[in-house]
Amino acid sequence: MHFVLICVTLLMGVAVGWSIGANDAANSLGPAVGSRVLTLKRAIILIVIFGFLGAFLQGSYVTETIGKGIIPLHELNKNIAMYVALVACFAACAWVVLATYWKMPISTSHSIVGAVAGAGLAIGAPVKWKVLGDIFLCWIFTPVGAAILGFVFYAVFKNIFYRVISRRYIKIIMSILVICSGCYVAYSWGANDVANATGIIVGANIISPKISVIIGGAAIVLGIVTWGYKVIVTIGSEITNLLPIMAFSAQLASAINVHLYTVFGIPVSTSHSIVGAIFGVGLVRGVRMLNVRIMREIAICWLATPFVSGLISYLVLRGVVFLFKI
Repeated sequence: MHFVLICVTLLMGVAVGWSIGANDAANSLGPAVGSRVLTLKRAIILIVIFGFLGAFLQGSYVTETIGKGIIPLHELNKNIAMYVALVACFAACAWVVLATYWKMPISTSHSIVGAVAGAGLAIGAPVKWKVLGDIFLCWIFTPVGAAILGFVFYAVFKNIFYRVISRRYIKIIMSILVICSGCYVAYSWGANDVANATGIIVGANIISPKISVIIGGAAIVLGIVTWGYKVIVTIGSEITNLLPIMAFSAQLASAINVHLYTVFGIPVSTSHSIVGAIFGVGLVRGVRMLNVRIMREIAICWLATPFVSGLISYLVLRGVVFLFKI
């Protein structure tokens, strides 16, 4: 039974990684696709490469927070810790898959954090509310900070580039900058979000941190390749019509924003970051250039995410406790 539980938990972690790749791939090069700098196929290839690099090289930073920072999994009975990991992964994956089906860019970070907290409450584990409070504040600052950076970058770059660079080279230089900034977003996304797939499994002492980032990174790659195109459409073209220089400004703002949080081990939302950055660059051209309806729908999904995944996790684990008397 113990071996079966380990295998099922690992499979569920892979499922979470797959759902992350499917939903969050758009955060990296969605603007590049929307501004017609890259085709969808080429964007997916670059996201796969740089997302995996970020997961492998810096993915362990946030893994510690997800695995032990919300509830002390390493202090619980091993079987109970595995049940918590299994149910939290299931709850997070279920909500992310549903949002991806709706083409909504939600936060996989919010989903797994909410699910871990819900599972902790279900078994009476001590939830670290101060850590959750700090994470929640960062969730608020993430889109706001990205929007400010995006607004400033676009306001500055749109004047500099067209004055300094010859018109003959504008298109090729802009294309290179959009692609490079998108690859940077993919790297910072991989570094921050791989913990959402396997951090809870590491916390339950099922696998080592290094093995976890390899498994999580591979699962994310699978999600990008199989279903990543759905949310790319929303990010790339449905919030506002992106010019290449707008895409560059938004991607650079989002990448810097997420990378800073990653270095401090804080799980934040790359979805919130890129949507906030796109909102910021769109504001430079005026509110009328933004799709207010789609922004409202995205905001509702954002608010619902930690609560829905937390509720699913709580109810499922309570059911497991009742049925198996753990």
